[in-house]
Amino acid sequence: MRIHITSVHVDDQAKALAFYTEVLGFVKKHDVPLGEHRWLTVVSPDEPEGTELLLEPDAYPGFAELKASLMSDGIPYTSFAVEDCEAETERLKSLGVAFTQDPVHSGPVMTAVFDDTCGNLIQIAARKS
Repeated sequence: MRIHITSVHVDDQAKALAFYTEVLGFVKKHDVPLGEHRWLTVVSPDEPEGTELLLEPDAYPGFAELKASLMSDGIPYTSFAVEDCEAETERLKSLGVAFTQDPVHSGPVMTAVFDDTCGNLIQIAARKS
């Protein structure tokens, strides 16, 4: 068994696609119209056949409440692995990404947290060498 698809609930799929591809560097994998929404996934360019991230609409009423609660408490919705947390933080900041937590050491990893502009906080993490 392996993880095939995971999702992040976004308030605007077009805005999310632009942010996740143009800023974060993911690559669009699937874009299938489904009524007013889309089955819209992105993947890492390093693993095009790897785990897909579904940019899922947060239309279900419970998601708005959950996302607002996580945001107000400063809790990331998900975490992405990076090679160098400090370098990736600087790269993203140079592209205008707003961080709510600069890189900090947390046991065997270094983490940072940013706002994805679509209603979520996202953590990046790198194992310390």
